[in-house]
Amino acid sequence: MKGRIIDVKGKKLYIEHHNPFEGRPTIVFLHDSLGSVQLWRDFPSKLSEAAQCNILTYDRLGYGKSGPMLTHERPVNYMELEADLLNNVLAEMNIDNAILFGHSDGGTIVLITAAKYPERVKAIICEAGHIFVEDVTLKGVYDAWEAYKTTNLAERLQKYHGDKVEMLFRAWTETWTREDYRSWNIEYLLKDITAPLLFIQGEADEYGTLDQLEKTITQVSGITEKYIIPGIGHTPHKEVPELVLEKATAFISKNS
Repeated sequence: MKGRIIDVKGKKLYIEHHNPFEGRPTIVFLHDSLGSVQLWRDFPSKLSEAAQCNILTYDRLGYGKSGPMLTHERPVNYMELEADLLNNVLAEMNIDNAILFGHSDGGTIVLITAAKYPERVKAIICEAGHIFVEDVTLKGVYDAWEAYKTTNLAERLQKYHGDKVEMLFRAWTETWTREDYRSWNIEYLLKDITAPLLFIQGEADEYGTLDQLEKTITQVSGITEKYIIPGIGHTPHKEVPELVLEKATAFISKNS
């Protein structure tokens, strides 16, 4: 799919937009803390075909083919700010019937966006999102940091992020392990989510317990579905893509 750079409030963002289904919603994909458009691989196009929906994927600032971050230092509310930027992206692209599909950090960002900008959001699929910080999350971050220092992880990430790897890796690991980030929590926003929500999580998620899922679906105001997959970790759409495609397609069909 051909991509391009757009300017959103002075930020240069790489997007890929495929719009073959006139009058149908657009599924907007939000990647995780080390992700990118490329790292979704063919999952978006497969879901587009199955659900007969248009798709928009983009690299957040500092990731993939988008412009670099100015600093690795992030405020505690950085994901709330990313939700504001997503709203600006949707406005720029004239999308007001979005189905938001977010993984990990991206899952959190779609929850916040649905709470703050309900008029643009038709439905939400949150995969392994976080609404507060847990010990298991921090262990996962420390383990990733160790892998970054002792394996070829940095080299593998350079294929997707080029010379931005160290900045984005520090932004992720140093923010989540900072003392002031420990109290980060978005539960206060959940009551404002009125769009239908599907929350997908692997039962063996190494970055979060099922409390993330349960405490989300009990506090939002809209219709909810949960899909807990036994024996699966933090990236269900890569570990069991067919199961996630099937569940997501059925959910979209009911809510579009």
